Amino acid sequence: MPSITQRDTLLAELRGRISEVSPADALAHQAQGALLIDVREDGERAAGTPAGALGLSRGFLELRIEQAEPDRARPILALCGSGMRSLLAAESLQRMGYRDVHSVAGGFERWKGEGLPIVTGALDADAAERYARQLRLPQVGEAGQAKLAAAKVVLLGAGGLGAPAALYLAAAGVGQLTLVDDDRVERSNLHRQVIHADARVGIAKTESARIALNALNPRVRIETRSERLGADNVEQLLAGHDVLIDGADNFPARYLLAAASLRLWLPMVYGAVERFSGQVSVFDPRRADSPCYRCLFPEPPAAADAPNCSEAGVLGVLPGIVGLLQATEALKLILGLGEPLVGRLLSFDALGMRFRETRLPRDPECPGCGAGARFTGYEDVAAFCASAA
Repeated sequence: MPSITQRDTLLAELRGRISEVSPADALAHQAQGALLIDVREDGERAAGTPAGALGLSRGFLELRIEQAEPDRARPILALCGSGMRSLLAAESLQRMGYRDVHSVAGGFERWKGEGLPIVTGALDADAAERYARQLRLPQVGEAGQAKLAAAKVVLLGAGGLGAPAALYLAAAGVGQLTLVDDDRVERSNLHRQVIHADARVGIAKTESARIALNALNPRVRIETRSERLGADNVEQLLAGHDVLIDGADNFPARYLLAAASLRLWLPMVYGAVERFSGQVSVFDPRRADSPCYRCLFPEPPAAADAPNCSEAGVLGVLPGIVGLLQATEALKLILGLGEPLVGRLLSFDALGMRFRETRLPRDPECPGCGAGARFTGYEDVAAFCASAA
């Protein structure tokens, strides 16, 4: 470990090669398009950071800067707590080919002392530690974590698909999860519905799931609705949410969800499993090019053609795989990342260990979202499903 004399010598040498600017000058450069990077650790930034700064910890700067800013000609300002780590960060950026790099003299302490604009970190120490690995992704960061904390996701079903989806959405820090299920935990559920436990056999699935989710992440608000989805309550249960996870195990429920999704402009992350295969897609009525569930299934198949898990059986890990894919799509929708599975049906064959993607365009003649579609009430949707079955 270098002595104080060696450290001072190193800092003096760096100051001879790295341009330093005052916080006020840094703010002016930032207003002209320079990128201000706060290289302090996540926990330090939780107490506040310069307005508009990118949080990128010094230890991960070289690994992640190219994702955050690929343009090596853009002016960059490095800021730390007192102005020492920022010199080291600026030197590293210069070695990587960034040509216009400066260190902010005095760091955040001087910035704050001069009354320059700061934003209080949305994350306290617990959140900074809990979501540390996620926060280090430039595509997420504190801004993305704040989006997750403000999001509300409703999951129909706390069973095979809902269980893994709820666990990972809670772990990611989604602010509110609403669980809708009227069943109770049975021992036969446990080989695939991993949110439940043997000691909770016999209690409501929503309550069992709430216990597990609160134990995993007490920061997440868990709302439970131990009632069966029907024509009389579907909009009430779904309204006010940002994303719908479809974990239904019957077609009448799915058709009700599909109708409500269209009326509420609520993106629906569809998932289904049977025996050794599963499928996932996203139906997003906010997008003009998105199909809806009835573009895929205009009419419900006969019960003999679509048995549920209790009738046909299912490999225990399969709902976990499909549920995690649904959780991934939900996170992408909340964060605005990547390419959601809109207009695509992803099928998974566990025995062959193969994924297959099928194009799923919007059907102009679709009875759900087509130009001639007419909504006449949820009671009619339920009656239509009953007659088709």
